[in-house]
Parts: sequence; C-alpha cells; structure tokens
Amino acid sequence: MTGQPAHGILQDRVVFVTGAARGQGRAHAVRFAEEGAHVIAVDLCDQIDSVAYPMATRDDLDETVRLVQKTGRRIVAEPADVRDRDRLAAAVDAGVAEFGRLDFVIANAGILPAAGEQGRDITAFTDAVAVMLNGVYYTIDVALPALLRNPDGGAIVITSSAAGFTSVSTEFATMTHGAAGYTAAKHGVIGVMRHFARSLAEKNIRVNSVHPGGVATPMVLNEAMAEFVSETPSFGEGQRPLLPGPMMEPADVSDAMVYLCGPAGRFLTGVALPVDAGQTLK
Repeated sequence: MTGQPAHGILQDRVVFVTGAARGQGRAHAVRFAEEGAHVIAVDLCDQIDSVAYPMATRDDLDETVRLVQKTGRRIVAEPADVRDRDRLAAAVDAGVAEFGRLDFVIANAGILPAAGEQGRDITAFTDAVAVMLNGVYYTIDVALPALLRNPDGGAIVITSSAAGFTSVSTEFATMTHGAAGYTAAKHGVIGVMRHFARSLAEKNIRVNSVHPGGVATPMVLNEAMAEFVSETPSFGEGQRPLLPGPMMEPADVSDAMVYLCGPAGRFLTGVALPVDAGQTLK
C-alpha cells in the first residue's frame, strides 16, 4: 500500500539513479520521491570479485522500491550493470517509456575495492575504473537523448568523493590496486563533469559533482574495511573529518543532490562540491 502522492519542489519530475539498492543511492531515490519525483533505479544486485565486502542484492533493490512507493511516487527499478552500456540504456529507455520524460541523472554507483587480498589484485584497479569512471560516462551518455528532448533542460550530478581531491591511500601500507583505482576514478569524474558541463550548457543541462567524505553506508561500514583500518590506522585517520559530530548519513548527501537539481541550484554548473565536514582541508 502506498502513501499519498508527494508534493515537493521536484513535483512530477523524473530522476535516474544508479547504485540505488542501498546506501547513498537508496537515500537519493527516496528523497527525490519525497520531493515529488518519479524514479528510474538500477543496481548491479550482484557481487564483483575484487570487492571484499558483500554488495547489494535484489532484495535491497526491492526495499528501495517499497520505500519510494511509500511516498506515493512511482518507480521503475531493474538490475543493471553500469559497465554494460547496452543494458544500462535499456533500463533508461524502460523508465522513460513509463514516465514520458527524464529530468535528472544521479550517477552514483560505486565500489571501494581497497581492502583484503581482493584489493591487492590488479583487477581491483580495473574494476574501480570500469564502475566509477567508465560507468559514470555510460550513465550520462545513455540518459542524454531523453534529457535533450526535455524542453526544461535538466541536471546531472556525479557522485565523486573526497578522494576526488586527494589520495584515499595514506601510506605505503595502504597502497593497494583498489585504492589506486578508487582515487583515479574519483579524480577522473571531475573531468567528465567539466566536459559535460561546458558542452551541455547551451542545452540548459547543468552538470555538477558531489564529493562526500565518509558516509555511514555498507560500503564503508563492513568487516573487511574495519580490518583494513585496524591493520593500517592511518587509513581511517585520513578519512576523518575536521568537524566534530557523528558520521555523515546518506541523507546528508541527498540534501546536496536535491539542492543541485532543484530550483535553488539553477545557476550552478561545473561545480565540484565537497560534502565532507572539512576532510579535504587536512
């Protein structure tokens, strides 16, 4: 049973969210729905061998569906791998066929293959780049036809990281292939963002990136990462923010996403926005 239709600043708009099964992606999908948007959601819903922690499942994606529907908004959700451009395009096309438009893209899907023996395998580097650099480019590319048909233009936000400005590796002991791949990909999407921001401005499509610090999600709070931090305390210290208080929640990042896509952000494009409690100032 669903709730009453939402009435918010994004009423009857449509957002496409990758990595939507849990964590930040789920929070963004639900928050946009609370603001009145319908949702197109994808997630791999499977494991990548180079990732040492359990990744999201179809049950997780189903829970995102339930939470969006609870707001009174509609959602089209499908398993899709951002590394597979054709599958990603099919998911977007299905959502646009259902809702008739696309307004916002949240290129959020990500992995952190830095920990464990898996993180020391070269595939951890190539997987990180494939998901968080190539996958971001594919996400935007397959969404562009629908965005370009939208007479209102639109907005794209890429989830980068505080590691888009500095290395996630803090010393020789933390220098894994996965840490290198994560840092490279998160730096790389700033270039992708600036490319699209400049190229799409004349079409009234704004493009920005958000750079969270540590966020309380299963990607960060898991046994493999806890062991990695225990073995190399500098890694945990390097991710510590300057501002006191609890760890950021996914909803804190969702606030920035809504701001950049909504009316208040209408003059913002080409911005790399840190949401990191001062972490990158250190």
